[in-house]
Amino acid sequence: MESRIYNLSESIVFHKTTAPYGGLSNMASGYSLYVNEIIIPTSEHLYQALRYTAFPEIQAEIIAQDNGMKAKMISNKYKKEYSRRDWEQIQIKVMRWVLEIKLAQNKDKFGKLLTSTGQKPIVEYSPKSKLWGAVQSGDQLVGINALGRLLMELRQKYIHQKQDLFCVEPLNIEQFLLYNHPISTICDDFYYEPIGSAYETSDECIG
Repeated sequence: MESRIYNLSESIVFHKTTAPYGGLSNMASGYSLYVNEIIIPTSEHLYQALRYTAFPEIQAEIIAQDNGMKAKMISNKYKKEYSRRDWEQIQIKVMRWVLEIKLAQNKDKFGKLLTSTGQKPIVEYSPKSKLWGAVQSGDQLVGINALGRLLMELRQKYIHQKQDLFCVEPLNIEQFLLYNHPISTICDDFYYEPIGSAYETSDECIG
């Protein structure tokens, strides 16, 4: 992906989860995911956990965190030594997959948020990351903005073109695992008890 330039005044910009478009952030709460019968609090938790598919104990520690920022901090603690060797090659593909699950399982809330962005460019403002977001330079934002571009791709395919998104197939990559189990097809019609279930399941899987 190449770097791009966005006009600040003409873009949907998100950064803080409490801001009007904060739900576009992977850190945003209120968009829980359900994968392999595991409740995952945010898309950030899931993305970070998939960096460590050979280490279920690290995945469990990440998913047990009560917010996305803590999940990322735990991930950062391990990434130099335990991250997948192919992570740099697959990280965009993994993020796209995670976002599709976020939309499939939160169609009303997340779908309405994406719809509300219209046709405007979606940009994640970041003070330093030029890969996932863009940094401000005067009245412009400059960066690869990979997350914003994936969100625009999602918006175009499933909102504007109205393609159905009921189920998301697992990625065809080696060791695509959660708690040592292959990740199955993820569908939108899930039901669960929200208290305790995620952590009880994770303890059982890694015990």
